[in-house]
Amino acid sequence: MKHYKRVKKLLSLSLALALSASLVACGGTSGSTDTAEPETESAEADTSEEAGEPESDGSVAIDKDAFDELVKGGAVADDETIAASEWASAVKEAGVLRVGGVRTSFLFSQLDETDNDIRGFDAGLYHLLAKYILGDEEGYEIVQVDSSTRESVLQSGQVDAVFATYSITEDRAKVISFAGPYYTSQQAVMIKAGNADIGGVDDLAGKTVATQAGSTGPDILAEFAPEATIQEFEDDQQAYTALEQGRVDAYVTDYTLLLSTMVKNPGVYELAGDVFGPEDNYGIGLPLDSDGVAFVNDFLKQVINDGTWSELWQICLGDRTGISEAPAAPTVE
Repeated sequence: MKHYKRVKKLLSLSLALALSASLVACGGTSGSTDTAEPETESAEADTSEEAGEPESDGSVAIDKDAFDELVKGGAVADDETIAASEWASAVKEAGVLRVGGVRTSFLFSQLDETDNDIRGFDAGLYHLLAKYILGDEEGYEIVQVDSSTRESVLQSGQVDAVFATYSITEDRAKVISFAGPYYTSQQAVMIKAGNADIGGVDDLAGKTVATQAGSTGPDILAEFAPEATIQEFEDDQQAYTALEQGRVDAYVTDYTLLLSTMVKNPGVYELAGDVFGPEDNYGIGLPLDSDGVAFVNDFLKQVINDGTWSELWQICLGDRTGISEAPAAPTVE
């Protein structure tokens, strides 16, 4: 993935002040929600209308108006395009796109309890896909999934597609099919705001670096920062706490996870340098050997080529993290 320029400018001063003062999606209004597995987190209400406005907890809200306008303006496939795909024809005949997804992914699929809609990068794509097939960006319903149920809901026919920051792997591709990739992540370095000593992974030599035990982090650091002292933590929160308290100099983990933390804690952390390490490609899960793969890939190519992908990324991630330029979209297979 071509990578995002160094993020040294975080969020605006107003957000930092808001932080000091106070210290990312169920169907839309016409959608519905079923449950495959109970979630372990509760969604937080989003009451801000403008991107960059802090929520009550200091996190940065999505620009709801911009998101809603973008998905409402999505393209609609013609009858011939729909008829050429058995998968799309079945969705069209049913009158609803059944999506396996979540409601608590802060940047990708977050329920807003004030209007019962879900917004975020994943959510924007399935809004747009519903618009493309049905002519209605709210023509979807959500079946809640977690990492243990994403394959089973496709295999049992409970959903038509899964949008859930779903990494494409060889093992998963044996039992379901993937469209995409539609998003790519790698590893990144997070530091405390104002730390001028670390400009990227090359500056980690001699530093104490946090990462998560049981993840790919230790092996990746051993390869890319062999002279760093690696300190493993059991979970994400422990690593952030160690960074905040100065017990470690940096925290290395998935770039997207770090972006979410920046949005939730404006002015506290920043990213140093470019991403590195192996690419983690996110795909859209579909039934095994479904001709929906070709249909959804054509849809993804269209939203990438017409600029919608970049606009959606900016609304859901860029504007909320102070990143002014969207990355290059991945190449859809």
